[in-house]
Amino acid sequence: MTPNMLRQFWSLVETTQASLLLSLDDRSLVQWLVRQLETPELLDRCQIDLYHQYIHAKLPLIRDLAGQRHEFPARC
Repeated sequence: MTPNMLRQFWSLVETTQASLLLSLDDRSLVQWLVRQLETPELLDRCQIDLYHQYIHAKLPLIRDLAGQRHEFPARC
């Protein structure tokens, strides 16, 4: 994955409501994240496959980060 793809992905994870990330099952979460990443630009099949593999491998980290944000919301 390119640095730009990684940046876009983790930015999406950080800006998505934690409750949404935690409420979806693994398959739905992967699909939802990929769809969000496809919105600004059309991705080719290779890029979509890379995102699917990467997201699937990072699901525990994504859920852990979302859980921390959900449990301890940011304070102003």
